[in-house]
Amino acid sequence: MYDVTLIRNDFPILSREVNGKPLTYLDSGASAQKPQVVIDAITQAYAQEYSNVHRGLHYLSNLATEKYEGVRSTIARFLGVRDEDEIVFTSGTTEAINMVAYGWAMPRFEAGDEIILSVMEHHANIVPWHFLRERQGVVLKWVDVDVNGDLDPQAVLNAITPKTKLIAVTHMSNVLGTVVDIAAITAGAEEQGVAVLVDGSQAAVHMPLDLDTLGADFYAVTGHKLYGPSGSGAVHIRKDRMAEMQPFIGGGDMIREVHKDSVIYNDPPMKFEAGTPGIVQQIGLGVALDYMMAHGMDAIAAHERDLCGYARTRLDGLNWLTVQGNSKTKGAIFSFTLDGAAHAHDISTVLDKKGVAVRAGQHCAGPLMDHLGLAATCRASFAMYNTRDEVDVLIDALELCHELFS
Repeated sequence: MYDVTLIRNDFPILSREVNGKPLTYLDSGASAQKPQVVIDAITQAYAQEYSNVHRGLHYLSNLATEKYEGVRSTIARFLGVRDEDEIVFTSGTTEAINMVAYGWAMPRFEAGDEIILSVMEHHANIVPWHFLRERQGVVLKWVDVDVNGDLDPQAVLNAITPKTKLIAVTHMSNVLGTVVDIAAITAGAEEQGVAVLVDGSQAAVHMPLDLDTLGADFYAVTGHKLYGPSGSGAVHIRKDRMAEMQPFIGGGDMIREVHKDSVIYNDPPMKFEAGTPGIVQQIGLGVALDYMMAHGMDAIAAHERDLCGYARTRLDGLNWLTVQGNSKTKGAIFSFTLDGAAHAHDISTVLDKKGVAVRAGQHCAGPLMDHLGLAATCRASFAMYNTRDEVDVLIDALELCHELFS
């Protein structure tokens, strides 16, 4: 049985106060808090087990290598990937998407080739493609969301032309919480020979995944949203796409031999992992994923669905507040504005005085904000450790904002 009280006890920061109030942390969409087992694993790795990996023959190097490389199979299991060699370690989703942009797309795309994006992409899944637009004349094609914040898979597929080479799309919007039907997009794209890259930064922490079934060519995740350390993450790359890629960063570990006039690269995934990696960060990520899987991704998703439904009902009861996005497949992420002149930053500041941590701004989603006609929103994002009582605390704090700014 899912016991959120016991889970909260695993996260030491949740017991602290902010501004004299119990912390109500509703900013997990930006970065999730860390359970004690992850903190302990990081401490143990640095205090008792630290060494560089792969090249040493001594005890500590072998131990660090064993723990570090063991995370590859953990990530594969978490993502529903049978072949762990399709998992490439990265520092997070941003590096992962840039790796695909530089290593796969840049050598293959020509002027006039098209990349399809949804209007609700995070900047990490926009800016690397702008690099190709600026430097190689690649065309970016945008697909809007509807009035509910939903992305119609058929609208994405309808945008495909003979010049389309890639669809790059989020699995869950970091602003609206909208869950995108990736399976429908990948099935239609494959029929037309178009590759699909998925930004899984938000989705991976909220729902069980089976990437072998989902069918994306590239799927990126970031560790700091998965209750793991910052600077950790991975990208799943199908074997056939790996064979088409050039290395993104050159250095140690990604080579077999280096000579004055030639270089022989290592086999994937090592071919795409240059230099001394984030050893301890990846070890911490592996522990975080084990922690989530021990509680069960289905159970976590069910708990968050309950939170989402309760929060939606409570927020809908505030007739002076507007929630952006009303998708029926929405995750527990709520971006909102208050009627009147109150800026999102002012609202966030008042909420902080009540111990409520939310995000304010454009959430690295400029095109979506332009589409919505907004300068900024506040965003409350929920996680496996949040409760209905914390929804009530948020509502009380918002009512105070309404009193102050109306």
